[in-house]
Amino acid sequence: MRRRVQVFAGALLLALSGPAAAHDGVEHKTPEEAAAHAAQSKAPESKASGVPPPLPEAALPFPIEIEAAFDLVDQTGARRSERDFAGKPMLIFFGYASCEAICSVALPRMAAALDILGDKAAALQPIMITVDPVNDTPEALAEAMPKLHPRLLGLTGSEAELAAARAAFQVEAKKLHEMIDGTPIYSHGSFIYLLDGDAKVLTVLPPILGEDRIAELILKYI
Repeated sequence: MRRRVQVFAGALLLALSGPAAAHDGVEHKTPEEAAAHAAQSKAPESKASGVPPPLPEAALPFPIEIEAAFDLVDQTGARRSERDFAGKPMLIFFGYASCEAICSVALPRMAAALDILGDKAAALQPIMITVDPVNDTPEALAEAMPKLHPRLLGLTGSEAELAAARAAFQVEAKKLHEMIDGTPIYSHGSFIYLLDGDAKVLTVLPPILGEDRIAELILKYI
């Protein structure tokens, strides 16, 4: 099953010729390097016109079979697992609070999609699972998450607990280096996972999509 997921994800990423796709699965040491990679990845016709190639409608979204599970700590210090959200659909993204790359696109778009849906998404729980437990303590998440969305829940834990969560969702993360001020730079997955009330992954949403499209796709499932 992991192989099929990787094939689907690889096919989709080949179609997404932007910084979000370049960030996932390719290790860039700087944002400029990521942007350069994205520019090189564009189709010839896109280079000439300056317009990104259209996304293949049939590939978005696509179903994915994952045994979603996590046992972590939220920004209040309370233990949280997928069982705590029984009956509630979830949006889950793996990232970190200080990320200025894909997280700065995915999390705001996820938040904006929730606002677009309004009462239709009142039961939907947005979650960010950190890949940076050293800096994303419960206290740090309690400060950072509400700035993105009042309902966004940040989850952290030990290295082993977070590794188990990433393995369950088939997400890879790697610390690449640190900035001069000590801010870490991570390579990590870029998809937003949409789960139903039974913690079953219904689909994944690439954040290269706009918030209107993300909201539209969410509404098809919940």
